[in-house]
Amino acid sequence: MSPAAVSVGEEDHLKPAVEQLGSLDLWNIAIRPGKPVAFGRVGETPFFGSPGNPVSLFVTFCLFARPLILRMQGITGDLTPRTLRLRAGFDWPKPDKRTEFHRARLETGKDGEMELAVYPSRSSAVLSSVAWADGLIEIAPDQVIQGGDRVDFIPFANLFQ
Repeated sequence: MSPAAVSVGEEDHLKPAVEQLGSLDLWNIAIRPGKPVAFGRVGETPFFGSPGNPVSLFVTFCLFARPLILRMQGITGDLTPRTLRLRAGFDWPKPDKRTEFHRARLETGKDGEMELAVYPSRSSAVLSSVAWADGLIEIAPDQVIQGGDRVDFIPFANLFQ
């Protein structure tokens, strides 16, 4: 497999190069962070293109590249990471049109119960947010969340089992 960083817009030179040398089966996916994701082949070699921002790269590697690599190694079975339904300790009043994978960590709420806190920035350039977090919250398109709602949480440990 050949990895590379992809982008959107005029400055992305990988898309035409891969299309000239092989084929693209996937270009862009409706997630945040990580919208520009590419998969295809250059000759017989699988090609995976991930975004260049560090958090986008981390998320797309965990969700797409790692399972692809495991399949190529002959690993079978369900590779979908197990999620936990946990209490949100935050409000999410302005959802995106895409599925979001936001960095989160477990904290003790005011009532003494465990709840999830989200990193205050949505920026995919803030790699320290991955070190701060315990995992990712998966937020469906247009999903509004109020503190106390149950949300899907993917612990980092479940991404690497």
